Amino acid sequence: MKDFNNSINNSINNSMKNNDHIIRAAAADGTVRAFAATTRGLVEEARTIHGLSPVAAAALGRLMTAGCMMGTMLKDPKDLITLTIRGDGPLGTVTVTADRDGRVKGFVNHPDVWLPLRSPGHLDVGRAVGSGTLTVVRDQGMRDPYSSTIELVSGEIGEDLTAYFAYSDQVPSTVGLGVLVDTDLHIKQAGGFIVQLMPGVADETIDKLEKNLENITSVTEMFEDGLTPEQILWRLLGNLGLEILETRPAEFYCSCSKERTAQVLLMLGKKELRSMIADGEPVELVCHYCSKKYEFSLDELNGLLAEALVASLAGKKIIEIGPVAEDEAEDDK
Repeated sequence: MKDFNNSINNSINNSMKNNDHIIRAAAADGTVRAFAATTRGLVEEARTIHGLSPVAAAALGRLMTAGCMMGTMLKDPKDLITLTIRGDGPLGTVTVTADRDGRVKGFVNHPDVWLPLRSPGHLDVGRAVGSGTLTVVRDQGMRDPYSSTIELVSGEIGEDLTAYFAYSDQVPSTVGLGVLVDTDLHIKQAGGFIVQLMPGVADETIDKLEKNLENITSVTEMFEDGLTPEQILWRLLGNLGLEILETRPAEFYCSCSKERTAQVLLMLGKKELRSMIADGEPVELVCHYCSKKYEFSLDELNGLLAEALVASLAGKKIIEIGPVAEDEAEDDK
């Protein structure tokens, strides 16, 4: 356990050294808003934690990049956003959760999928994801979560999120996402951008933006050319009065703990706890998001059973305080 925690701490430090961050900006007198991010460090951390194949790293990395940018759109510091792609491709389900502060986590149901390249230098994310749905859930604390689901357009993730913003949020948007996996399987580049048109945007602004989009290369090509997220936004919006509003760090972060994991065991109920105790062995639970392991001894299981019995007698409802594991868990766009 100590070695695992040291590994995670080292990965977070490396993520900061890699300068992962998110830019929030506006243009055209506020009628265009934009986000851009570089996420190589946090995608590499996810690749290491989950043992991701190149195509799995590309899929999860794209969704994590989008998640951390969409997280900055949240209003309350306690709000969370969860993006879930449920496809019929070999990856299964891809899940990402992010907060407003650039912290993001995610996992893939089947991380060891290997597929032929779609074309030279391009991973076949669309085939790995397949057909299915994209669900976005905004958890707004004590308020009922807002959830919206659309059919996947291509499985390439960038196009699917563009469709989500158009159909669900009614916000015309363009989403560019990219993950470049090196020949040694490490993440060489990762990042993306989101540009959205706000009410009152002028036709002239739209025309200029469309021309700017036609003149850019792919996300990973721009990063390979040495561009920063700020410079990518200048290419997209520099002739539209771009204003950089905020820069936030981005990192892979999981809030799981033994206390939260204990709540998961409590939710299984008294019958299941008794069954575990009858087996006579400690129980180990693994967090889907960060692969951290939590072991519960027989004494601890008996303590949880006693707590469940007391709660039952008192008519108290046991409340889940945060997901640690989920039943359904499940280059360039």
